[in-house]
Amino acid sequence: MGTRRGTILTMGGGGFSMPEVAGAGALDELVLGLTGADTPRVCFVGTASGDAASYVERFLDAFEGRARTSVLALFGNGPEGAIPLDALERVLEQDVVYVGGGSTANLLAVWRLHGLPELLAQAARGGTVLAGISAGMNCWYEASSTDSFGPYAPLRDGLGLLPGSACPHYRSEPGRRESYLRWVASGELPDGYAADDGVALLWRDGALVEAVTEAPGAQAFRVRRAGGDVDETPVPTRALAA
Repeated sequence: MGTRRGTILTMGGGGFSMPEVAGAGALDELVLGLTGADTPRVCFVGTASGDAASYVERFLDAFEGRARTSVLALFGNGPEGAIPLDALERVLEQDVVYVGGGSTANLLAVWRLHGLPELLAQAARGGTVLAGISAGMNCWYEASSTDSFGPYAPLRDGLGLLPGSACPHYRSEPGRRESYLRWVASGELPDGYAADDGVALLWRDGALVEAVTEAPGAQAFRVRRAGGDVDETPVPTRALAA
């Protein structure tokens, strides 16, 4: 893929997907601001939720009047005007591709079936901002912590646009943190980053630029294997203006 991988914003939780998170909305403003466009073209990809209609409606409501919105519905049940399966290259025209939460494993399987990973990597190299929450965070990394199979489990076949592993919802869901630390300590998952709800990690060309939060007290962590144990180090996290 070369040295240019583009800009990717990975969110542990928050944004329009989780309005219950304190300060929700600031991450979405950041997503729009990263484009530099007055009215950016934002495409929502809800594959991980099976293109749930309620999720699509939340996206459309959240970005109404702030962006030129579109929806990519790979299950064929999208709203009127959704990007059709024979025109997936339209993702290359977007300023943002915003990936929703749900099942990381299902997302990866369906995307690969339709050849979407290659198109998204090409879009990123061309300047499209890739963003996502939960499964939409996990998918860009080499590996991740997922509940796609019911109980939390390590998933090791991510897209690899970002290095290492990821863990969303880090301290908000019982068992998330403990299982992720255990898998990194044992080598079942490579070293990586964890993000609380309301926290996002901003990457450019495969390098971490900064961590930001819309939720007071929320944090990002660098998690690394250390001998037979694990090292968990807070990442400096900048608070976004509400």
